[in-house]
Amino acid sequence: MQSRSVGIAILPVLAAAAVRALAGTCRVVREEAAAAALWRANTPAIYVLWHARLSLLPHLYGGRRARVLASRSRDGELVARFVARFGFEVVRGSSSRGGASALWALAQSLREGRDVVMVPDGPRGPREMLKPGVVALARLSGAPIVPVALGASSEWRLGSWDEFRIPRPFSRCVARFGDPIHVARELDGAAEEAARKEIEAALRALTWRVDAEARA
Repeated sequence: MQSRSVGIAILPVLAAAAVRALAGTCRVVREEAAAAALWRANTPAIYVLWHARLSLLPHLYGGRRARVLASRSRDGELVARFVARFGFEVVRGSSSRGGASALWALAQSLREGRDVVMVPDGPRGPREMLKPGVVALARLSGAPIVPVALGASSEWRLGSWDEFRIPRPFSRCVARFGDPIHVARELDGAAEEAARKEIEAALRALTWRVDAEARA
């Protein structure tokens, strides 16, 4: 138990240091035009990205001090401590534990003018399948949903459920924001599922695009 606690304390610190060092070797192109109007207007938004693409994004955008949803599992604790090293604030909860309270806390963050980050296929997958919590938060808050993706010209892929990706040193990386997606507050079950599929498709398409751009 003690070794597990030590691991939870140390691993995020080491991972954050490694990400900063790695990012310093990479050539990162930021394509932010789709989100720039929201930033200029100080409009809070829900930013969504796949779990496998987390590696460099906290380092690149930690300065925005967004709030991040992390599960109450051990993996969620590691993620929470990792992103906190870059200035993010963490709300704990998931679809299985603490979901309703976490959703209300995130909605309150948006009402306060804070951005929110969600990883809609975490913490256990299925990979690149968007869970309905993103749509529920958009309906509750009225905030737009903005897809985010990062691609690299060369990368390692881990043997995890999401095939987690880590850019190799000195690779070319592209970080891109997709067009904001607005969800109506009043939706029936079929319309809610259609919205979920629209967001999922937009995030997948953006992910394919940055992969192609990074390798071009």
